[in-house]
Amino acid sequence: MADVVLRRFFQADIKTVFAYISEAEKLLQWWGPVGVDIRAHDLDFSRKGAWFSHMHSPKGEIYKVSGQVTRVDPPHMIGFTWAWHGEDDIRGHESHVMIELTAQDGGTAFVLTHSDLADPQSAQNHTQGWTSSISKLEAVFH
Repeated sequence: MADVVLRRFFQADIKTVFAYISEAEKLLQWWGPVGVDIRAHDLDFSRKGAWFSHMHSPKGEIYKVSGQVTRVDPPHMIGFTWAWHGEDDIRGHESHVMIELTAQDGGTAFVLTHSDLADPQSAQNHTQGWTSSISKLEAVFH
């Protein structure tokens, strides 16, 4: 198994950052790598339960991912499971994502940990995807 840990600091208060990681309207502003369009989703991370999103690439490919929101501790943490769907629409290997926020120095420390990924290649792919997504979130706060 492989893990990804990404850290950022946002010049915004913790409640504002939490809204961007929990509310669908705000999540959609940064969810998915640059260039990806989310056309179908249930991205309510403000409560426990099922979630999903369908990411459409500029080339017309559709990537489906889903899971369960397992932890919600406003405004500090959200945890959820993550699994890509195969061409047969069956969920594949399940991994875990934790986003932790800490009020710090006039802003908010953000730590995303994606754990239990299948292998190093999956970790590399997710590092690229999350880094691209988080760059869109960074733009919100600059």
